[in-house]
Amino acid sequence: MLASSLSFLHSCTFPSSSSSSSSSSSLLTIPNPNSSSSSLSFVVQASRREDRTARHVRIRKKIEGTPERPRLSIFRSNKHLFVQVIDDTKMHTLASASTMQKAIAAELNYTASPTIEVAKRMGEIIAKSCLEKGITKVAFDRGGYPYHGRIKAIADAAREQGLDF
Repeated sequence: MLASSLSFLHSCTFPSSSSSSSSSSSLLTIPNPNSSSSSLSFVVQASRREDRTARHVRIRKKIEGTPERPRLSIFRSNKHLFVQVIDDTKMHTLASASTMQKAIAAELNYTASPTIEVAKRMGEIIAKSCLEKGITKVAFDRGGYPYHGRIKAIADAAREQGLDF
């Protein structure tokens, strides 16, 4: 959203953080312009994508890729997996693998979305690519996704191939 579309928030009040509400929703109170004594209340809920982005921002505050220990970043879409090894100091991608790459897509045969077996193979491919380039240690960035399923399969397969997290 644009900042101009959020200008009404300056006159809004949010409840204190001590209130017992779920982490993904909050109560927003907006003054009613037609009445001086009443106000309008709405429940604002964040989407799953916004929640994931917020988790990713918190993770990125703590994890940074260096030349000695680059960041292994994962992005998961509904149809594909993307894995990159990034040196954040130079803002340079050192190695990458994706289910969209023709060589990998031909090898991995799946119809709907990548399965755990596909994720394991992606972990092996990125680990081999890193080891060929002399990268043995990486900082794991799960991208705000929970550490289970395909994300865990990528990490476990990369560890088995010799990458240190």
